[in-house]
Amino acid sequence: MKQVNTSEKAAAGPLGRDAEGRLYDSRVRTAMGVFTKGGDTLALEAAAAARSAFHAVEKLRSHGSQGRGLSAGALDVLVRLGAAGEPGLGVGELARAGGVSPRNATGLVDTLEREGLARRSPDPNDRRAVLVTATAEGLAWLEEFRVPTERAMAAVFRGFSPEELAQLRHLCLRLVENQQQIEQYLTAVADGPGPDVG
Repeated sequence: MKQVNTSEKAAAGPLGRDAEGRLYDSRVRTAMGVFTKGGDTLALEAAAAARSAFHAVEKLRSHGSQGRGLSAGALDVLVRLGAAGEPGLGVGELARAGGVSPRNATGLVDTLEREGLARRSPDPNDRRAVLVTATAEGLAWLEEFRVPTERAMAAVFRGFSPEELAQLRHLCLRLVENQQQIEQYLTAVADGPGPDVG
């Protein structure tokens, strides 16, 4: 294997390749090695890589928002509203679909409403509820956002085969599935039966 001197490593940045040719972040590996006191760092490195990948995608995605200042969460809500059409979606539905609390979903809808991209209207089937729809301006904004987003995603996933993209999607959603199962378990333990006073 070719020896790389320190100045070449600095020029190359923190990313390196392991013996199998797979990328790793040398800063993360070093920090996790210290954290684990020399133990196995692979899961921790994978978690750090997932966070870094998320931030890289979000950074590119935010460039397409044309300075509008929409957060990723508000953008996701607007995309869902654009796909839902009339009569719209309830805040609870938006919260469940986005994996956020109803309070957070309400805040995201507030943001979209202030920007003129969404509107609330009474739910004709439930007087206590409201439905949220994308406005004409919101739909136009999504259409303008679509092309730069497609270009950005094509650039960030350059060189990925369809099989690799499907595998990446699968692996990311396995993380989500595992997290949800852990959360269900912890909730069940916390809500478990009280002391036996029988």
